[in-house]
Amino acid sequence: MSLLKAAIIGGGHIADDNHIPALKKLADQVEIIAVCGRDLSKARALADKHAIEYAFDNTETLYQSCQPDIIVNCTPNNLHYDYTMQALKNGCHVFCEKPPAMTAAEAREMADLAKEKGKILAYNFQRRQSSEYLLLKKCFEEGQLGEVYHIKANYLRRRGIPGWGNFTNKTIQGGGALIDLGVHILDLALGIMDYQTPDKIVANTHDFIGKTGGKGLKGSWDASKFDVEDGCFAYLSFPGNKSISLSCSFALNQKEEEIINLEVFGSKAGAVLNPFSLHTEIAGELADIKFPFLDETDTQLKNTTAFIDAILGRESNISTAEQGAVLQEIIEKIYQSATSDNQ
Repeated sequence: MSLLKAAIIGGGHIADDNHIPALKKLADQVEIIAVCGRDLSKARALADKHAIEYAFDNTETLYQSCQPDIIVNCTPNNLHYDYTMQALKNGCHVFCEKPPAMTAAEAREMADLAKEKGKILAYNFQRRQSSEYLLLKKCFEEGQLGEVYHIKANYLRRRGIPGWGNFTNKTIQGGGALIDLGVHILDLALGIMDYQTPDKIVANTHDFIGKTGGKGLKGSWDASKFDVEDGCFAYLSFPGNKSISLSCSFALNQKEEEIINLEVFGSKAGAVLNPFSLHTEIAGELADIKFPFLDETDTQLKNTTAFIDAILGRESNISTAEQGAVLQEIIEKIYQSATSDNQ
């Protein structure tokens, strides 16, 4: 089998720290041939760091010169749509950073074009590859939880507003805590709900701390330029009397520095994701079951492997284009609900 040729678009730390190292560990299947960024000198420096042959500052030249099979889209959120659509039109499979896009319409168009072109479009929700979540999914699929009817999904930081990048810029990011953090835990919760579309969403967003300023644990931020939400709280109701409560924050006056967790409630058993445990009844007595021997795992490597598996027609649990479209629609409706409630 000839190697798949991969090119990176967007030369920031996500490409440098996550995608390129993972792809290099799959050198028996994939060859990274190029890096493309807006600043050619930075693209060249990143390519040289990882012994990648080509660097470009123009995607048209990239496609003409290298004819890649795969594009890894590491651009800012507001560029996901443009570069993904261009890659699909050039006959490439696409591995795109989260969130899928800025709007539900964009994510749907991306999914439709991928289907039309017969190409894999997937999103980098690597948390679905953790040992804990894979075990949770297996318990769910084997029926050990019974019918899951409610999930509490939390991704909460006490003071975690990033002091770098564009995380507080709505024009570039599309939002704040929900679009950056909440999408990860929502993706996991939806995976247990078979990625259904909710029929009712009620949500609120807040920006008290972000616009006031204060002590940060991830650098200082400019409160005068903070135009996204620092907290989002939503209730999603699904057909069949099922629900998800979603809470996410960049900054919240809570005790813990950070909480990332799912609590799953089923008719036979419940589960907590981190650390993983089952809560049920055995022989007429309440029981808590723990799993102390779960292995640590390289979630980025496993998610990149899942993407390659999908391209090669193997079984894969990658976040698909269709799931990305559903997720983006839910995100949009959460923001719409919060906006209408706050007016």
